[in-house]
Amino acid sequence: MTSVFILLIAFQLKHFLCDFPLQGKYMLGKFSRDPLVWSPALTAHAAVHWFGTSLIVYMFTVRVDVAFLVGACDFAVHFVVDRIKASPNLLGRWKPDNKFFWWALGADQAAHHLTHYAIIAYLLGVL
Repeated sequence: MTSVFILLIAFQLKHFLCDFPLQGKYMLGKFSRDPLVWSPALTAHAAVHWFGTSLIVYMFTVRVDVAFLVGACDFAVHFVVDRIKASPNLLGRWKPDNKFFWWALGADQAAHHLTHYAIIAYLLGVL
């Protein structure tokens, strides 16, 4: 039971650090319409999440291969979810004064947390 709480806290901290303090101005290019801007910016942002997830998984499993692959899965999910949320043609078309902006942000964050729960379930042998 202790492992569940430790992993939940670790992933919550990782998510906060990667999505806020470690997301620099360059990474905010993920909101652009230009694929030459949004693609590398979003790749950089998702890579930070890959690293954070890999670090947590490695500390829990002490296996580089598992850490790398689970981190890669988090990278892929983070990339797709954030592109849907940030794309001006999709959920990124709304601004903070519109309730749908907040719904989109909440759905984005929920998707990331559900990804973390799935990773935790995998690490604990539930999945």
